[in-house]
Amino acid sequence: MTNVRDVVVTGLGATTPLGGDVTSTWTAALAGESGARTLDNDWAETYGMPVNFAATIKVKPEEVLPRTEIKRMDPSTQYAIIAAREAWADAGAPEVDGDRLGTVVSSGIGGIWTTLDAWDTLREKGARRVLPMTVPMLMPNSPTAYVSLELGARAGAHALVSACASGSEAIAYGVEMIRSGRADVVVAGGTEATIHPMPISAFAASRTLSLRNDDPAGASRPYDLARDGFVIGEGAGVVVLESAEHAATRGARVYATIGGIGLSADGYHITSPEPTGDGQVRAMQSALDDAGVTASDVVHINAHATSTVVGDLIEARSVSQVLGSSADGVALSATKSMTGHLLGGAGALETIFTVLALHERTAPPTINVTDPDPELGLDLVRDAPRPLRSGPVAAINNSFGFGGHNVALVVTSE
Repeated sequence: MTNVRDVVVTGLGATTPLGGDVTSTWTAALAGESGARTLDNDWAETYGMPVNFAATIKVKPEEVLPRTEIKRMDPSTQYAIIAAREAWADAGAPEVDGDRLGTVVSSGIGGIWTTLDAWDTLREKGARRVLPMTVPMLMPNSPTAYVSLELGARAGAHALVSACASGSEAIAYGVEMIRSGRADVVVAGGTEATIHPMPISAFAASRTLSLRNDDPAGASRPYDLARDGFVIGEGAGVVVLESAEHAATRGARVYATIGGIGLSADGYHITSPEPTGDGQVRAMQSALDDAGVTASDVVHINAHATSTVVGDLIEARSVSQVLGSSADGVALSATKSMTGHLLGGAGALETIFTVLALHERTAPPTINVTDPDPELGLDLVRDAPRPLRSGPVAAINNSFGFGGHNVALVVTSE
């Protein structure tokens, strides 16, 4: 029997380096494809950039959206609208009073393309040539605002910003909106469009990007001894959340339940994770407690696992601490090995992967791990998907961000 406060997932939408929708993205992930590729431009030559590849969007917005929308939206908003429309249609376009419908669509960085283009215009052509839509386009709340305008969502339109945890925190906040009674349906997720020479150069300067220019597809190598940094990606993931009661009343198809949410902060460093992983442990344990499940119920984890030398092992030790003896046989997937790191969109896309893993009882693979780090100590799903057991189960999706933000979501399925 469902509880009125239970929050279920009834719609999924995405546009990613692997595909222009959820189906193509998930199919490519199960096949172990990489979305990383050499950039088709002269940025590296022109600016002396040390990195000339990224996980670029597979289907360009111009192929999906009309020119009128392209002109008034930053790419980050374009991606969000594409994903939200798919998720809404996938949910069956539920009839819901706008006062009971909310949106929470986040971005870690916001409209960086619009910001930098406007600055170039100002310097080169003067103030009169700066577009009047510049501010609405660059606002970090622009994606959630446009989604709320499209759907007539009036229960709230929010944009939480927590770096690479933004997408997951948006979903967590959407869950809380429904649990608290503010909304019956919430469209939630994350988006990012930062494949631009400035952000790439800045990340490279911080020594967090992989430098494997000769092998983009093999560059993201979570838990491999030869890992040397993440691959920057772009895209969006959006889910439709509903109270279980609302979904049951309309006979909606339910993918899974967002059973628990856990949030914490390291209070340690602006970019480096706290070495003991205490904040990550607290987030995961809080999410399990919130869901009312134990470590023995967990069959799958979609790890944050960006492919950085230090971060991967801190998370692995945190997972081991939370799961204890139940860690044996829990299928660990690091899907950034295929999608690259979507920053503010990562947690939302990986929530979709986690939901589908339970819905289809199939854990996606991790690619590019040819020499696993002996310190991993967990059961990594490598190269091919792995079946998950039937019956009531739980999975964890981890997302961690610069600034010490930790978000864990527990997905459950009967």
